[in-house]
Order: sequence, then structure tokens, then C-alpha cells
Amino acid sequence: MSNGMKKMAASPFLLLRLRLASSSSSRFTKPFHLFKFSFSTTSPPNPPPIQVSLTDSTGRAVFATRPIPTGDLIHTAEPAVCHPSPSALHPVCYSCLTRLPASLPQCSPFCSHQCHHRSKEYYDVEMKADWTDFDSYCRNQGLKYPFLVKRLACMIISGVSRSDSLDILQPANLTPEMILEMEKGFALLKNAFTKALIADEQIAFLTKQWYIGVLARIRINAFRIELAGGGSYEDLLSSAFASVEAEAAVGNAVYILPSFYNHDCDPNAHIIWIDNAKAKLKALRDIDEGEELRICYIDASMDRDARRELLFQGFGFQCNCSRCLHGD
Repeated sequence: MSNGMKKMAASPFLLLRLRLASSSSSRFTKPFHLFKFSFSTTSPPNPPPIQVSLTDSTGRAVFATRPIPTGDLIHTAEPAVCHPSPSALHPVCYSCLTRLPASLPQCSPFCSHQCHHRSKEYYDVEMKADWTDFDSYCRNQGLKYPFLVKRLACMIISGVSRSDSLDILQPANLTPEMILEMEKGFALLKNAFTKALIADEQIAFLTKQWYIGVLARIRINAFRIELAGGGSYEDLLSSAFASVEAEAAVGNAVYILPSFYNHDCDPNAHIIWIDNAKAKLKALRDIDEGEELRICYIDASMDRDARRELLFQGFGFQCNCSRCLHGD
């Protein structure tokens, strides 16, 4: 993020996000377009109405390429990596985080044959190792993001992901205490793979530097997934707020494109999850062509001083959005 740290998702979800640093883009005096997008959405045949650009004030940012009406789906995003919450109130699919129906046999961690097939390679790797020590350490320390690193490592070993897949995201600034904690987690992760007799060449990427670098990126880019369920758009917003109150997170996930969205305490877009970890970014109000799309990293219902303090302490910047400048 341009102000030094990361983003949260739209206000209904209180999810941490990143704003990538602008130090490398300070030479630009107007938006410099990096790329547009043409992947599929639920509204074919039109491509998503967005482009990512570099600006001199906010670094990477997402802009509308046409007017976007209130409530429109801007685009969807599949997670680069996701993992169920260790403290989830209800069992969820080990792959897509869909809530598992009570009728499903408890021996199956997947919601469907499709999810099982899609996850088979990295799941088979994970099942080879004994994770007792690693999982116990994370749970006892109240850590959730190392589970994402474990999942990503298994994906890399199985060949379904690359070791540099999250390098585009900015890492958090780490204190010596954070690094020490990460080193303990790394040792337990590496030990689990070694005891499972995973070949040395398969875990050559798994160095202390890689582990700390990936976890530093995950720390300020992981969304907390809260499923809103079906219903109308208004019902989804209501469910989103209710899920926040209930702390009903089903897991955590890291996305690439949503990490480029910058913060505003009066956002024009937000992120919602309906049934699984596939993120949907929707317009909260009418958005003009050329307007930057922004989400709220924190709970926008807090007063200005509380918001500014949280953003500064958690994300490293002083918020100067219009709402904060006007004392709202």
C-alpha cells in the first residue's frame, strides 16, 4: 500500500488488505496503466470494467474503465491460496470453504468430487506428513496465517503452484519478535516435511527466507472469509454485517487483484463471499468512468479518531480520505 502497509476488505467484512508501496511509482504524475482485465465474470461477454494503474500518490490502484451502477458485480477473484479457519464454528470444505452439509459423511473434508479432484495433488502431499507439532504450535499461539503457508508449500511440492506466486504482493514490516516467532514455525514446517520423507529437491524452495517472506506477505494480504449465503443484494449486505457481529469466519484466503484496491473510509466498492472462497467485488454506489475503486480496510462505522488510530497502528498510514478530513 502506498502509505506503507495493507488493506482491509469492505467495511462489512473487516478484512485485512494491502496497498502496495508507491516509492517506485513516485515519478508518475498521472495514472500509468499497467494492465486491463479480460477474464470471465458472471456477466459475459463484457470483460471486467477495470484496469490497474500506477499513480504518484497511491502506487498501484484500480480504476473503472466505464460507468458502473450501484450493486453491479465488478469482477470475481479466485484465491491464490486459502485454508479453513482452525476455529471455524462449522465444518467447511477443505478446498473451497463451502459449509459442509450435515448429511455429508464426516470422513470427507470436501464438499464435492470436483473439489476433491481439484485438491488431490496438494492434499495427498499434506496427508503424508504428521502435522501434530506444527498445528499445536499455531493453535496454542493463536496463529492462523501459518496454515496458509503450509497449504501453499504443499501446493508447490505437488506442482500446482509456484514458489514465487505471491511475490507481487508487498510484505509487512516485521519486528525482531515477529521474525523469531516465524522462525519457530518454519522449523516445525520443515521438520514435518523432512520426517515425511519428502525429497530434498522437492522442498529446496523451503528456506527460512522463503517462509518469512511468504508469511510477511500473507499477514497483510489475507482476507478473512465470511460467507453471506444467498438472497437479494440487500439481504447479502444485512447478512454481511451480521456475520461480522457473530465473528463467523470460515477461513482465510489470499487474492492477487483485490490486493490492489486502496482504502477509503467511504468506499465505493466492497467484497462479498456468497457460498465459498470465490470473492465478488461489487459497487456500493454509482461509479464514474476513470474513478478509482476503493474498499474500506476496517469497520467504517467507527468514529474518525478510532479509524485513524487503527489504520495508523495496523497499516502504517494516516488516513486523509474526504470523510476523515471533514471530521466525520
